Amino acid sequence: MSEVAGTHSSARSARWVAAGILLSRLAGLLRELVTASYLGTSAAASVFRVALRMPNILQNLLGEGTLSASFIPVYSKLLAEGREEDAGRVAGVIFALVLALAGGLALIGILLAPYLVPVFVPGYLDRPELISLTVKAVRIIFPMTGILVLSAWALGVLNSLRHFFISYVAPVLWNGTIIATLFIFGGHRSPEGLVTALAWGALIGGILQFLLQLPWVLALERNLSIGFDTHLEEVREAVRNAGPAILGRGSVQLSGWIELLLVSFLWAGAAATMGYAQTFYLLPISLFGMSVAAAELPELSRGHGGPVEGLRLRLSAGLERIAYMVVPSMVGYLVLGDIIIGGLYQRREFTGADTTIVYLTLAAFSVGLLASTSSRLYSSTFFALRDTKTPAWIAFARVGSSALIGGTLMFPLERLTISGLPLGVVGLALGTGIASWIEWGLLRRVLGKRIGSFGVGLGRLSRMFFAALVAAGLSRGILSLLVVRSLLGDLVITMSIYGLTYLIGTSLLGIEGAADLIGRFRRGGRG
Repeated sequence: MSEVAGTHSSARSARWVAAGILLSRLAGLLRELVTASYLGTSAAASVFRVALRMPNILQNLLGEGTLSASFIPVYSKLLAEGREEDAGRVAGVIFALVLALAGGLALIGILLAPYLVPVFVPGYLDRPELISLTVKAVRIIFPMTGILVLSAWALGVLNSLRHFFISYVAPVLWNGTIIATLFIFGGHRSPEGLVTALAWGALIGGILQFLLQLPWVLALERNLSIGFDTHLEEVREAVRNAGPAILGRGSVQLSGWIELLLVSFLWAGAAATMGYAQTFYLLPISLFGMSVAAAELPELSRGHGGPVEGLRLRLSAGLERIAYMVVPSMVGYLVLGDIIIGGLYQRREFTGADTTIVYLTLAAFSVGLLASTSSRLYSSTFFALRDTKTPAWIAFARVGSSALIGGTLMFPLERLTISGLPLGVVGLALGTGIASWIEWGLLRRVLGKRIGSFGVGLGRLSRMFFAALVAAGLSRGILSLLVVRSLLGDLVITMSIYGLTYLIGTSLLGIEGAADLIGRFRRGGRG
């Protein structure tokens, strides 16, 4: 296969990943909208957010990120070499190891929850009712994260076999179960009772998510052999690579822990506010950063040891695909974020003041959006080169920078208010945004020394930003001329004008991504 054909193949794979992620993220957005409607930015909403985040130590340490760095490169290479039986044995051993480790850690988490909660959210110590409710929810949710680690293993197998869609759409079941729980119990339970019900809904949803993928794995990987044969060299290589990868994922967990710790010292609804903003912040990272990185990793791993020029070509093409979609996301959040948040969230318990604080938090996160998405592909390139250590230590640099900058900004801003709500959470989010650029710069510098020059090009990137800014300004201008207004109507009109104007603008400016998108529309129209 030529490099161009390979790039087109990975682009198609990325679109399947993006389609699955889009559906799961839309389900996640719907989950957030329904949660906001029933709980707003209340203390109960923050407790549920904390309870979901705390047990994520399992998912972050052993889940998709670690398996992408350790298991997928080894497994994909065996498949590329035609060693299907060895690939099935390796997949079975990794499953057994992950099951044992995740199960043991989940049990420990359940037993130690009363001691872990005060460590993660020390700001709740003077609010014992929040501590008690959080402990109860965490104990229910801890097994869920162990099951989601098994889902990540299934994703690794399916991705390596070039079946991307089912794994990334599976979280729709998890989100759907929580949404159903909200509709069933939301109208006649107290906020505290609803948090407990949501924890059980999350656990059931995690089980359904794994069970959806399992038949596909068994059908496609017919050589799967579950066992603990750790003498296989490929298993040993995966385990060796897992160490630095877990260290790197540990940085994500450490970042989450520091974030929870700091936000617990802010006003009671701060954790919920940050969560609502992160839903939108993570959407383009998942759709465009993770989709391209996930699709490229097996291809880069199969070509490991080939010409460096081919690696640079794939990397640069992937970065351009990411930038074309992330630039308008970043500008849209910064300029039009209040319209987006108000149109989707603002109803019932979610007020206009909540819209303002969530928008400002989202804008602060968005400062680092392009850097964060690009870094996903940089990390995948390091993984394909069998280097899991470099992304790990750079991730810790990002965590330290985020904590230092965010912690420095949040306490002074907490003394300031807008619409009656403190701004400390905005400072915490801004620290994350700035730290993303520090990580991006370090990854790019080290990777450049390894493989040479690569990237989108300043000229093309500038044209993308120009088109996005013009589109955002035009959308705001037209909206201000309308006589009849509504929150949802403003959102639909603004986003329609913004998206169409950006597409036309980038097409006129000669951006390749626009031509590709228009071509797909035309082919779809003829179909």
